[in-house]
Amino acid sequence: MEALTTRQVYANAWMTVREDAVRRADGSDGVYGVVDKPDYALVMPWDGARFMLVEQYRYPLGLRRWEFPQGTAPGLADPDPLTLAARELREETGLRAAHIEELGLLDVAPGMSSQRGRVFLATGLTEGGPERELEEQDMRTAWFSRTEFETMIRTNEITDAQSVAAYALLLLRERVR
Repeated sequence: MEALTTRQVYANAWMTVREDAVRRADGSDGVYGVVDKPDYALVMPWDGARFMLVEQYRYPLGLRRWEFPQGTAPGLADPDPLTLAARELREETGLRAAHIEELGLLDVAPGMSSQRGRVFLATGLTEGGPERELEEQDMRTAWFSRTEFETMIRTNEITDAQSVAAYALLLLRERVR
């Protein structure tokens, strides 16, 4: 598919939306709406027996949801993924990790967004105070065993696709080792 023209139709501090006029492989013309967001980091804090999750209000859903700490840098910045992972972990949970290992890459919604995310496993954790952004002030944190985490997925308490996919990457890593 070939982009013929691009025009920005919306922008804020976290994303832009563009509309592309495209020519398909068969020669027909079409339009594509694309949400451009910076890449994100998702961090799975693991103390050897439990995961730390964050719970926050997700405005588009109108619900509070449990998920792994994750996010992008402010101002549409594009920092090194490992640096971003350590920042998100510290910011949302207050944890610092002695070891952060990359587990894989996720595409959020490739049919409508350019955003991609890197998944990290954080171990050797030290607790501290969170450094949350204004939008995160109502965030809660809690530790959950692996069994509790899996039950939360089965009972729809965890529905964040990135968190579920991150757990699948961890299971694949463990299977290979």
